[in-house]
Amino acid sequence: MAAQIALFDLGGVLLDWSPTRLYSQVFSNAAEADRFLAEVCTMEWHTEHDRGVSFADNAAPLIARYPQYEAQISAWHSRWGDMFGGYVSGTDRLVEMLYGKGVPLYALSNMPAEIWQQMLDMFPALKRFREVVVSGQIGLVKPDPAIFNYTRTRMGDPDPGDVLFIDDLPRNIAMAEAMGYQTHLFTDAARLESELIRQGLL
Repeated sequence: MAAQIALFDLGGVLLDWSPTRLYSQVFSNAAEADRFLAEVCTMEWHTEHDRGVSFADNAAPLIARYPQYEAQISAWHSRWGDMFGGYVSGTDRLVEMLYGKGVPLYALSNMPAEIWQQMLDMFPALKRFREVVVSGQIGLVKPDPAIFNYTRTRMGDPDPGDVLFIDDLPRNIAMAEAMGYQTHLFTDAARLESELIRQGLL
């Protein structure tokens, strides 16, 4: 069955987000930056931002534990924009093409609530989506099935089989498939374009 709706993840699909990009500037060598991201500002720690915990509240206990890294921990928020390298190559073009064809476009992203307006200012393509579900605004994160159910409601309660969900993480794809969505595990824009053509969306 061909999809009628495109549901995009953002980071790693449309937006080129990498904390390493920032911390390679903050630290004098790559090994130190890698160690900081593996031991201090970990992805597990960052996920709390995606759940809706404020940057300040999430940073405070970490700064108490690692006071020598107060400036570097605080940079996660104050220099958030420096983690981005623009759009993932070619994906913004696909969003524009879908928008031009009138395909219903939605997005579902694990992302902190506090920086959402900054994202809209940085990336005009985000305004092409009819709605973006930001995890930090609702206190749910992928791959929790509850966030998929919430998103489905925001899309007008379509049949999941009518929705092509595009994400770069296998665990999120697996949950969406289990819930009946059509899926595409994103690796690059060329493969995604082929899938969109196959589905008749382009």
